[in-house]
Amino acid sequence: MYAVVKTGGKQLVVEKDAVAVVEKIDAPVGESVTLPAVMVVDGEKVLVGSDAAKATVTATVVEHFLGEKQIVFKFKRRKGYKRTKGHRQPQTALLITDVSVEAPKKRAAAKKSETAEASDAEAAPAKKRAAKKSEPVADAVAEAPEE
Repeated sequence: MYAVVKTGGKQLVVEKDAVAVVEKIDAPVGESVTLPAVMVVDGEKVLVGSDAAKATVTATVVEHFLGEKQIVFKFKRRKGYKRTKGHRQPQTALLITDVSVEAPKKRAAAKKSETAEASDAEAAPAKKRAAKKSEPVADAVAEAPEE
């Protein structure tokens, strides 16, 4: 099972027990974080959109560090203008501890029981109404003069 998670404005494919490097997350080392899933693949079953939102990807922060140096070079020709700078992006290493999907069957069972209760509640007043309607008809027949 693997998942595509969104963090730091980027999407990343992760699976259980893998180490992922993402943009810095404000969490101390050793703390557990939850990442939002965009897509989850479990064998031949693929969850996308609102179904994937039910999935949870938990990870543990392993370390914070600076990434590789990126060279920033500015240059204007024939002007003698050159500037060289470097930049190191802060990053976080995460150990993916779990990729799990909430079982939708439990929610379906709960919905079935709610609909059964609702139909029982609707049926009870209908029975009362039917009983009230039948009583006056019986009274009218009893009061009718015999020939």
